[in-house]
Amino acid sequence: MKDVLKATGKISIGGLNKLFNHRTRMGIMAILMVNDWVDFVTLRDTLELTDGSLASHLKALVKEKQVEVEKRFVNDKPKTSYRVTKGGKKAFEAHLTELEAFIKLVDN
Repeated sequence: MKDVLKATGKISIGGLNKLFNHRTRMGIMAILMVNDWVDFVTLRDTLELTDGSLASHLKALVKEKQVEVEKRFVNDKPKTSYRVTKGGKKAFEAHLTELEAFIKLVDN
């Protein structure tokens, strides 16, 4: 692949998952990969996001079945939590593998 880069000056990033290319979604997935369930407030505060921004990114991840949502009441207050799905874990790991390969190629 290095020869292709030298010859063409181009690198294919086709293996990267576009869903995870935004830094907010990357952050959400990174947190969920190492935790079981994480509530909305913890995600919001950890990533320093507005409610609306976090909600829109979570909605996209839920829609694509990368993340699942659980809504319940704790002390009569709504609590929404999220976790990565099996498919989401597999997809995010593949994305990271592709990203690492890309970085190694560019770095050398």
